[in-house]
Amino acid sequence: MNRVYLVILILCLLSSQLHGEDRAVSPTIQEVNAKHAERLLAMPGVVSVGIGKNPDGQFVIVVGLDGPRPKTVEQIPKVLEGYPVRVEVIGPVKAR
Repeated sequence: MNRVYLVILILCLLSSQLHGEDRAVSPTIQEVNAKHAERLLAMPGVVSVGIGKNPDGQFVIVVGLDGPRPKTVEQIPKVLEGYPVRVEVIGPVKAR
């Protein structure tokens, strides 16, 4: 009887791999933001990295720039681990 269960388990695992099912849990946007923030903030002109929403309510990673920085914008990925990235010019950030 144990062999039957083992065979069923193996067939289920093979079936999920053949159908491209991914059992791994995707990281949250907070985890992705935290993972990439330091690298993004090291880019010239990047003054903030946060989380926002686009007009249709989808969560996005928002990268704030101190001014127009075409070369920096080219280096910022459009998507990070499945989450869209939006770049905004917000101006310089001053500590209070």
